Amino acid sequence: MRKENWVKLQEVKDILEAEVIVGNDLLNTDVRTAFGADLMSDVLAFAKPGSLLLTGLTNPQVIRTSDVLDIAAIILVRGKRPLSETIQLAEELRIPLLTTKFILFEAVGRLYAQGIRGCIEKVGENRDLS
Repeated sequence: MRKENWVKLQEVKDILEAEVIVGNDLLNTDVRTAFGADLMSDVLAFAKPGSLLLTGLTNPQVIRTSDVLDIAAIILVRGKRPLSETIQLAEELRIPLLTTKFILFEAVGRLYAQGIRGCIEKVGENRDLS
């Protein structure tokens, strides 16, 4: 049974015409929220566990931050390619890592159109999607 407003990571891959770099075996993961940022301090402040993280950053810190927050998967935008250290860490921590050629704005718009919502709408507001 499909959870309401949840999308499989495989569907995210298809929506974003993304390439899987790490985590082909994890494409059955369910997601329903996303957060886009290039500042890891913003990710730490606003992203929610189980969310997608869309970013243009390719360094290992993206993986470390995602691990702390239990991020479901990382989508690199603008066709970015991760550093080899980033790939290795994602493999070790089993965090799916994908890349899409879409810019951040277009990528999040496509996901939103398919029912994936942001972790927050406005700073200072909690978004309860339970």
